[in-house]
Amino acid sequence: MTTAYLTHSQFTTHDHPRHPEHAGRIEAVWQQLAAQGLTRRLLSIAPSPASDAQIRAAHTAAHLNRLVDIAMQERRIFIDQDTYALPGSLETARLAAGAVIGAVDAVCGGRAQNGLAIVRPPGHHATAGRQMGFCLLNNIAIAAKQARNQHGLQKTLIVDYDVHHGNGTQDIFYSDPSVMFISIHQSPFYPGSGAFGETGAGPARGTTVNLPIAGGHGDEAYRRLFEEVVSPCSERFAPDMILVSAGFDAHFVDPLASMQLSLAGYDWLARACIALAERLCDGKIIFVMEGGYDLAALAHGWCNVSRALLGIAEISDPYGTAQALETAGQVDSVITEARRVHQL
Repeated sequence: MTTAYLTHSQFTTHDHPRHPEHAGRIEAVWQQLAAQGLTRRLLSIAPSPASDAQIRAAHTAAHLNRLVDIAMQERRIFIDQDTYALPGSLETARLAAGAVIGAVDAVCGGRAQNGLAIVRPPGHHATAGRQMGFCLLNNIAIAAKQARNQHGLQKTLIVDYDVHHGNGTQDIFYSDPSVMFISIHQSPFYPGSGAFGETGAGPARGTTVNLPIAGGHGDEAYRRLFEEVVSPCSERFAPDMILVSAGFDAHFVDPLASMQLSLAGYDWLARACIALAERLCDGKIIFVMEGGYDLAALAHGWCNVSRALLGIAEISDPYGTAQALETAGQVDSVITEARRVHQL
């Protein structure tokens, strides 16, 4: 199994040490991948920055111009209370989006069977016209546009299991029937979107699938949601490629959320996504780094994704499992409503 691996040292230059989304996050992942001997087993590909045209395939001109204006400043800017940018942040964000594009190119071009994009700043909260939630450019959305515009893929599935709803990805593809967006996320929680009834608009009605669940749920809840909703929706859609917005902030030690996933549970999710890709689209799948703010959980989580993509069975987990809420009735109600809304 050949796994394309795209990352870059420049991803540390977008940094605010006192902010949850800081350069130490990606450094922890790099260090753990190297320590576990995984880096050398991956096909390293140097990313190129996303062009203006590639960015504008997913974002408005005003969105890009706002980042251009910030690049001309000589100080850190807070776009909102959560989201910072530095003079060099646009070039770093271009490279992050370009890395995910590069993974798409490698898989669609036959250079690799699957891909891994370890990038920052993250992207799934960036809407077509607004930077927010630590995110400047929507990396996975820009890459999904590349899959269609440059490689002719008719249908792309985006699975998002960051603990926060991927409102930006939903926004960009809400009226686009060529992309199915499925999100499992904590609710109520930031950014406040992702209700069952948000299912897409016009010809894309039914291609947005939201699974909002209360904090406190863990491995069994996520497994059931995947098997009973994510998998049948994906099979009905029949994608040509799967892109995964993977956040490790649903882990029980994460400081910003209150889900109870373990690293074993995360590993099950990754392998379930890979198995889905093998059934539906010849194994074409790319995992993209989003959130996760406990450095060890984040780093070991990405090592486990790497092993899953490479076909290696074992996992690394310094934490074990937590006592999840796992109230069957609550998960049952989410599954029942999702299956009703999407006629499963």
